[in-house]
Amino acid sequence: MDEPVHDIDQPLQDTGTPLPGTGDTGGPAGPGAGFDRAAWEERYRTRGALWSGRPNPQLVAEATGLAPGRALDAGCGEGADALWLADRGWRVTAADLASTALDRAAARAADESPQLAERITWVRADLGERPPAGAGFELVSAQYLHVPAAERPAVFAGLAAAVAPGGTLLIVGHHPRDLAGGGGPRLLPEMLFTAEEAAAGLDPADWRVRTAQTRPRPAEDRTGRPVTVYDAVLVAVRRAPGPASSAPASSALVPPVPASAAPVSPAGTDGAR
Repeated sequence: MDEPVHDIDQPLQDTGTPLPGTGDTGGPAGPGAGFDRAAWEERYRTRGALWSGRPNPQLVAEATGLAPGRALDAGCGEGADALWLADRGWRVTAADLASTALDRAAARAADESPQLAERITWVRADLGERPPAGAGFELVSAQYLHVPAAERPAVFAGLAAAVAPGGTLLIVGHHPRDLAGGGGPRLLPEMLFTAEEAAAGLDPADWRVRTAQTRPRPAEDRTGRPVTVYDAVLVAVRRAPGPASSAPASSALVPPVPASAAPVSPAGTDGAR
């Protein structure tokens, strides 16, 4: 899970790393505990590559057929999804909570392809505190962006509001079904959600829900044993406005901030966690 305004790669091992918001052994540490910027910075600083470096499979499945435009990668982590999108012609705003993750992502992009790197703007932001401004993105992708349940409606509403008319909202998360199977990451139960819950705040007059599914995905448990985990997948298209509607607002998220500059505030994370 390249996650809180981070990257969206698959982890080196899907289920083996305790996440912020859990105890060292996966026990609850209180609602939202450990999901601040400091916890994510520490998590990235104390490990090498946190995620696999591959784009998340649900993003690949859903975005491959889309015409490229402007994309918001909410919770970009180490940047695998942002690079994948840029390689397919998208101009990407990649947002994450941790400057360590953003520095790592920007360095990888510059090393792999300076041309692709020019198509990506790296932004440190807390989408819970500073939601995207204006409906300016043809694709808004949030892969495994898990926040406390009380904060989730506002965060998802902010992401939806950033989608341009005719654009696509793609939200993917760990499904509560993983709690029973034991194959998913060690997240607090309240952090998990279904596709139906993710879609609940979308007005049918403004949105066409194309997909709201629970999808199985192969992974490994903490012992390396093959298991099946379940993703909640929401794909929704924003309806085009009528002729009387005003033009869409700016696509600015927040002013771009160098990854080494002072913090804005936490929000997402990356990868098929």
